[in-house]
Amino acid sequence: MDTTMRAGSDVVVAIRAVDAACEVIRRSYGGAVKRFEKGDRDFATGVDFAAERVIRRVLREAYPRDVILGEEYGTDSGDGSRTWLVDPLCGTVNYAARTPLVAVNIALRTESGVTVAVSADPLSGEVFWTSRHGAFLRRDGRDEPLVPGAGDRVVDVNLDPPFPNAVAFRAARMLLDDAFIEDFHPRVVSTSLAVAWVAAGRRAGYITDGHLLDSVHFTSGIALCQAAGCVVTNLAGQPVHSGIQGLVVAADPETHRNLIDLVSRHRNE
Repeated sequence: MDTTMRAGSDVVVAIRAVDAACEVIRRSYGGAVKRFEKGDRDFATGVDFAAERVIRRVLREAYPRDVILGEEYGTDSGDGSRTWLVDPLCGTVNYAARTPLVAVNIALRTESGVTVAVSADPLSGEVFWTSRHGAFLRRDGRDEPLVPGAGDRVVDVNLDPPFPNAVAFRAARMLLDDAFIEDFHPRVVSTSLAVAWVAAGRRAGYITDGHLLDSVHFTSGIALCQAAGCVVTNLAGQPVHSGIQGLVVAADPETHRNLIDLVSRHRNE
């Protein structure tokens, strides 16, 4: 175990909870899933609920007084000073369609900010984590630092709703921009795991719309990228969770400037 992870610490508990959810997800992958409609063409599966239940069980055993805010079961009351944000299966549509791009996300928000974040790929077995002292990838029981890098200049764009800035900003327009295609390799991906990929140097950047403050989907990925040294802002290049909201994550300042310029052109159309 890495020296930054003390036995019994918050991050150890978070990884234990994520591992339990990943086991549920792996065990059911590829089989028939029961759907539960949530409205607006959104749905959960029985696996979403089962994964959240095991996460809650692990967290409750370790921290009976903490607040838990989950994607499927809502908020459990606690003493209010510590809140766990739980996304048990990010990429439900992918999972139901047997597309292996899903994630499990857990973050701990305290009075001093987000202190623990874990995002895992249950189908590859990779676990991305931070406890504010650097960001790491756990693979085959070993931890290695996450190192951002523009690499092949792949940039993921999220086209999932909601789009609170839709009147002034449409991500789909960017995909038709010659400069985007010339400078980067744009891709459309529908899982928040792609945010962690920026921290890991597998993506040059990531762009999404949305209100992301205390988001169960994005809080862990944002914290991972910040801990790894990525540039993380809203769609206008301002501090994240301010102004027009949305998210632009980049591996380095130059990539970030280019992406903000691109976003700005289409925001002002």
